Amino acid sequence: MFDSRHIRTFHAVVRAGTYSGAASALGYTQPAVTQQMKALERSVGSPLFIRVGRRMRLTEAGETLARHAEAILDSLSVAEEQVTAITRLHSGRVRVCAFPSASATLVPEALAHLAADHPGIRVKLLEDEPPDSLHRLARGECDVTLAFTYPGLRETVPDEVVEVPLLEDQLTVLMPVGHPQVRRRAVRLADFAGERWIAGCARCRTHFLHECAELGFAPDIAFTTDDGLVVQSLVAEGLGVALMPSLVLSFLRLDRVAGRALEPAVRRRISAYVLREHLRIPATALVVETIRAAAERRVGC
Repeated sequence: MFDSRHIRTFHAVVRAGTYSGAASALGYTQPAVTQQMKALERSVGSPLFIRVGRRMRLTEAGETLARHAEAILDSLSVAEEQVTAITRLHSGRVRVCAFPSASATLVPEALAHLAADHPGIRVKLLEDEPPDSLHRLARGECDVTLAFTYPGLRETVPDEVVEVPLLEDQLTVLMPVGHPQVRRRAVRLADFAGERWIAGCARCRTHFLHECAELGFAPDIAFTTDDGLVVQSLVAEGLGVALMPSLVLSFLRLDRVAGRALEPAVRRRISAYVLREHLRIPATALVVETIRAAAERRVGC
């Protein structure tokens, strides 16, 4: 394998025609140039120059290498520029996988700040619910995953995955604006025991059923959907009520749907997950920090 320093020196010798001329152009001593050319010839396994008078003439092996040297150096220069752009956050690509309510709230806010400060960073947004989203991280299908857990549920992640806590998201009951419970500031789950329900993703549904069982009733689940806007539309039409995270309040259809906090409060934990090694990649680390800052601003509101 060729040493790029030797290729640069070889290219300088070819252009100058002498070791002394190459040394002058590079700011080296002539013995240093001579040593590098001897090392390169050992790598090639053949002489690259023969001396003709005071100048150096290329051998057949030298002519072959000379035809490629400039292209090699140009490619190295382009590579150096691109790597420098990535490490200095002028460019980079990061794949973020998030669950729907985070995709509609935390992620857009974070990406707006990222675009303003680092327009060269490109983010590909994927959508999936936990635990599937965490499996995608482990399979290398994304670089950052946003996921949530409920009280009593401990997320099982490999040792190489780092969890970055973001916020605690309080659960709310969504109901039509004409519902009798709307006049209350907070509501109890047991007060809706006789209602028809619209349930969300598998993890949310499992937690919901557990909470209802603890209160001694089995909910009548009329519809299931992972789409928060569909849930709101069903609630707006009076087809049921739903237990939803407070993140959805920021894109609620306030004209026909009302949200009331659950009492006693129940909160889900939202975190970002990233492979430990990926935190050494500047663009990935920046995206994680930008999402964390967006969550912090939301908590402070």
